[in-house]
Amino acid sequence: MRKSSLRRACVALAAVSSLALAATACGGTTKNNSGSDETSAATSTAKADPNAALKKGLTVGFLPKQVNNPYFTSADKGGEKALTELGSKYKEVGPSSATDTSGQVSYVNTLTQQQVDAMAVSAQDPGALCTALKQAMSSGIKVVTYDSDTNAGCRNAFVSQAGAEDLGRTEVQLLAEQIGYKGEIAILSAAQTATNQNTWIGYMKEELKDPKYKNVKLVKIAYGNDDAQQSFQQTQGLLQQYPDLKGIISPTTVGIKAAAQYLSGSKYKGKVKLTGLGTPNDMRQYVKNGTVEGFELWDPAKLGDLAARTAVALVSGQITGKEGETFKAGDTTYTIGKDGVISLGKPTVFDAKNIDQFNF
Repeated sequence: MRKSSLRRACVALAAVSSLALAATACGGTTKNNSGSDETSAATSTAKADPNAALKKGLTVGFLPKQVNNPYFTSADKGGEKALTELGSKYKEVGPSSATDTSGQVSYVNTLTQQQVDAMAVSAQDPGALCTALKQAMSSGIKVVTYDSDTNAGCRNAFVSQAGAEDLGRTEVQLLAEQIGYKGEIAILSAAQTATNQNTWIGYMKEELKDPKYKNVKLVKIAYGNDDAQQSFQQTQGLLQQYPDLKGIISPTTVGIKAAAQYLSGSKYKGKVKLTGLGTPNDMRQYVKNGTVEGFELWDPAKLGDLAARTAVALVSGQITGKEGETFKAGDTTYTIGKDGVISLGKPTVFDAKNIDQFNF
């Protein structure tokens, strides 16, 4: 009884500043704990049937934080490709500004009125979309959040980029390999109060307790406040204060780019190793000129792919979003965690061999 066919909204590609991209790409890396009572994932009263056949001919609407943003263009194209493979339709709508929360609400309402089967949303605000999303769910529409979550009770499942522990530990592993497991290292973080950064740093410290890092010493955590100039100056200060520094981890896209910019024009280029979380478009020149060997982030196309497959699995009844449920997406079986969270997995490492394969 549902809807007539929906045409895909075509969006022209446009350039965005690297700082805006960086803020958008890392803005949703940690679930928001707002203290709301909407703390449990919205699950159906129906029981999940993991053996249910995947439905075809569905329409899934993607609502990113911002259209025309290379990061979300890459993510949503991953979703479109997955839906095509699954025999369903893809639709994208969304605001042109990453801070237009009221615009996001109106697009949720539009998708609800059009009676899509499911929607995948990257929320600009954890609570502002809740009323509209709950209305969508009460209309029988399945809601998946990806990249940036809402309060748990306002959606069926959240597809997270990567687990905090994976992000923290793998950055230490990357740098340790680059410096031969020996020498002084520092961390260039964002704000001192940044919850996601501090969570990752906590796991970095845990990883460093492993005996294999006995010759690696963390000498300082510096804060660039996700400001390019401050991060540049903090990098300079670290090298002045610790002339024997062997490596820097910067778990922020703004920070790693600024640090790479400083290192590439200094005597430390190629001598002090740098890794962390960055985007290929920001870091490409520094990988190619030898300043950076490798860094990491999640692959947004894979994130969009999993969001789409999760949406179809929900509509098909394979899952309801309850903790412990499992489903297969592509060649991988995923288990739903607490509060309906599904982790994409370990981050993607970008280096000279693969960096030209990505555009975000």
